[in-house]
Amino acid sequence: MVRKGEGIIRTIHCDVVVIGGGIIGAAIAYYGVKGGLDITILEKHELASGTSSRCDGNILAIDKDPGFDSQMSLKSQQLVHELSKELEIPFEYRNPGSILVCENELEMEAASQWVLKQQEAGLDFRMLDQQDLRNESRYFANDLLGGLECKTDSTVNPYMLTYSMFDGAKRLGAKIHTNTEVKHIYKNGDKQFVIETSNHVFTANRVVNACGIWAPVIGEMLNVDIPIKPRKGQLIVASRQQPVGLRKVMEFGYLMSKFGGERAVEPPLEKYGIALVFEPTESQNFLIGSSREFCGFDLKVNQEVTKLMAKRTLRFYPKIADMTVIRTYAGLRPWTEDHLPIISPVTEVSGFYIAAGHEGDGISLAAITGKLMEEILNEKDTSVPLHPLRNDRFKEGVIHK
Repeated sequence: MVRKGEGIIRTIHCDVVVIGGGIIGAAIAYYGVKGGLDITILEKHELASGTSSRCDGNILAIDKDPGFDSQMSLKSQQLVHELSKELEIPFEYRNPGSILVCENELEMEAASQWVLKQQEAGLDFRMLDQQDLRNESRYFANDLLGGLECKTDSTVNPYMLTYSMFDGAKRLGAKIHTNTEVKHIYKNGDKQFVIETSNHVFTANRVVNACGIWAPVIGEMLNVDIPIKPRKGQLIVASRQQPVGLRKVMEFGYLMSKFGGERAVEPPLEKYGIALVFEPTESQNFLIGSSREFCGFDLKVNQEVTKLMAKRTLRFYPKIADMTVIRTYAGLRPWTEDHLPIISPVTEVSGFYIAAGHEGDGISLAAITGKLMEEILNEKDTSVPLHPLRNDRFKEGVIHK
């Protein structure tokens, strides 16, 4: 027991404490307890109340760099397919594939090169022509030239996948503490972590920082620099009065927006990183995006951005102009300079680990992140190489863009 003020705060000892109750924390909890680890989750609000509740639900390889990035995504897709069979709570898993559409000949040529590189990396990609697009949806603009398809891409309800993994973890013995905010962390004389929270004091042998955009705050408590910044993205939820499409669609320019390339678009679209993203949901509505904007921790919906996203959508889907908008919302994505997450032990603090920085790929890469953390904590060979995911890569200047 620890006395605090006039009350007595209970001290709870744990082996592994995971800070963060979003989809990354859920995956670490699930794969961790499956791997025999004693896992305790600390979440300052409710489960899935942060970025995991303000995003779309895609498990994508189509928008990943060919090579390590796309291979990690493919492994995560395979794990999610397995989760769809083994978890008790369904999470609206579908596996329809996804497509990127091209506006002009330059994009078609770039898409052809992208497909070739992905095929060389072993992924199931193919080019689409104009007739393929017409077969895909009668709502596409007539002048779109074609695009490309990734057949392995899938979609989920991100809320439900998070809850489902937490449910599975709890059934296997994980302890979950919600409304428990971490206030301070330090190491005591026994070299255990002492974690002071708004409810209890926890001691732990190991701590995993899975706090997404808040990961740097936890890092500062242990004098660890974590180079993650919040990057805002907005989405529109629209009512699908007609079957516009059955699977995820993005414009090829989305890749340039994601990776910081130059696009031949109007300055406002470039300013806010706006590119078409269309995603049908199981409830027969659809999500429209996307935008990318650095503005701190501001979650307010920018109506100018909403209008620009709607306008951009009509460039590709001119026939949906009269469909009803249900709501708009914004989320903050944990951005890193090289667009890869940090999944890593921290060299300067023994027993401290980071699993954060997934930006818009947290849903896509949650499963592989959970699996990797279980392998790291159990000192196993890992499913994918860890070198590109180390936190040290930033201070060593070895990141790749």
